[in-house]
Amino acid sequence: MTSVATRTPSPFGLHRVLEPVGVLPQAALRLDTDPRIAPDEVRIDVTCLNLDAASFRQLREAHDGDGDAVRRAVCDLVRDRGKMHNPVTGSGGMLIGTVAAVGPQSPLGLRPGDRVATLVSLTLTPLEITDGLRDWDGLGERVPARGHAVLFGRSVAAVLPDDLPDELALSVLDVCGAPALTARVVESYARSGTAPSVLVLGASGKSGSLSLAAARRAGAGRLVGVVPDAAEEAALRAAGLADEVVRADARDALALHAQLEEHGGPADITVVCTDVGGCEHAAVLATRDGGSVVFFSMATSFSAAALGAEGLAGDVTLLIGNGYQPGHSDLALDLVREVPGVRDLFDRTARHAGNGAAR
Repeated sequence: MTSVATRTPSPFGLHRVLEPVGVLPQAALRLDTDPRIAPDEVRIDVTCLNLDAASFRQLREAHDGDGDAVRRAVCDLVRDRGKMHNPVTGSGGMLIGTVAAVGPQSPLGLRPGDRVATLVSLTLTPLEITDGLRDWDGLGERVPARGHAVLFGRSVAAVLPDDLPDELALSVLDVCGAPALTARVVESYARSGTAPSVLVLGASGKSGSLSLAAARRAGAGRLVGVVPDAAEEAALRAAGLADEVVRADARDALALHAQLEEHGGPADITVVCTDVGGCEHAAVLATRDGGSVVFFSMATSFSAAALGAEGLAGDVTLLIGNGYQPGHSDLALDLVREVPGVRDLFDRTARHAGNGAAR
């Protein structure tokens, strides 16, 4: 097998794909984690991983909450695939670490010693774990880790801010695409003179709280947050991010639809930020004809969303949340700095994660 050093480098990371050759790294079954870097690559010494909520929930449920089993499963996935790519959810997460080496042709603007968070998915990032995740109990999304990762010429990373704790910054950057796209969609309505109503499913979580705050700042009108239980309802009400809070199971499309009729009816824009699947039909029914649904949950079945909208005769635009938008990291970090309710919910999530809970 040829080494990375002798293969023709690709800014998309094609030279790191071992199987099947010719596909992009995200679609690959295995990646090459050779620490020697190509001229446009960056090697990072890993400090910790942040598993995405859908992936962690699936792993936890698959192993009945056994932290040791979850840890072994993550180690096995990374070892076998050369990346953290959950085959069930198709998702991974992101990482933070310190830049160890920068190729002379890297366009990322990073320097050795920079402390960074990667803003591309672990599903396409070559990753090798060297400590067996011994410092992780398997009970939360944040994973202390040692090893190395590689960024390509077309990767994205952000230098960690000095004014926020690493764990908070990582959590924010992990979902920073959600508020950025939410703001863009709201602004498209606002430019036509409309202050759109916005409904967020999973509104008390990380991406949900940021999306509410971004929608408000971008000119939204009525904001409605949907949460699954009394504790989440109380937390969201205390945060003051939504005009109305609805407690409902977002997987029960008809029940949610009936409840929303008592809270102003369908919204112009629905943003799906849940960490469970089965919310696709509810999102369509919660959106008025001519409106938009933005799916940020990695638990979403996009075929269910498309076919469900067709079957419900839902005249709605379905948008797949893209984790990248220009300026997305700065926008999300500023919301956490400037909107107290968002920071409160992130701090609450961190406390729950420390007790073995997951968002």
